[in-house]
Amino acid sequence: MLAGVIFDFDGVIADSHPLHLEAWQEFFTSMGREVTDEELVFVLEGAKREEILRHFLGELNDQQIRLYGERKQSLFQQRAGRLQLVRGFTDFLLQVRSGGVPAAIATSGSRRRVEQALALFGMGESFRAIVTGDDVAEGKPSPALFHLAARRLQVSAKDILVCEDAVSGVVAAKAAGMKCLAIAANGRRQKLQGAGPDIVVEDFTRVTLEDVSRLFA
Repeated sequence: MLAGVIFDFDGVIADSHPLHLEAWQEFFTSMGREVTDEELVFVLEGAKREEILRHFLGELNDQQIRLYGERKQSLFQQRAGRLQLVRGFTDFLLQVRSGGVPAAIATSGSRRRVEQALALFGMGESFRAIVTGDDVAEGKPSPALFHLAARRLQVSAKDILVCEDAVSGVVAAKAAGMKCLAIAANGRRQKLQGAGPDIVVEDFTRVTLEDVSRLFA
């Protein structure tokens, strides 16, 4: 029986990937680091911010991680006014809440950024738990984020649906023993299907709570 839903944030709740790509590209340019569009796709795969920084800039100390992270966050915030929800998310969340199913967020992003975005959307009280990259040592594909979210929901992993849009997130959800709905926007269906989700859709307009509940019958 479906007893809990865990949502990733970027690309699942917020259609934020284009803004993140812009902010990261501006940041790397300011650092004198040329990054191609193909290389930049790495930032969409669910890594924590410090992992992204080390991937592109090599070994960094804690002070550099903090400073560079704040700089990138500032560049993103300059674009935050353009942030929108993923198509169909509001209606799907309403179905979840109307069905009495508790919801959580589990994201590799920072708590401050997620909470600011939820306030912008008027969704600050919509989730029983919010777990971010600040709460775990390992980001996705480690299942740590989802395990922690399940504990805070007080729901067994086998009764949870995870909504993800990154390969590493799908892998993490399956490693956690949870069902997974993959949001495959921008032609990413084939890539995501290879990670083994239970359902793949382009956005939430293509799926209902009844559809995903059948996975738990």
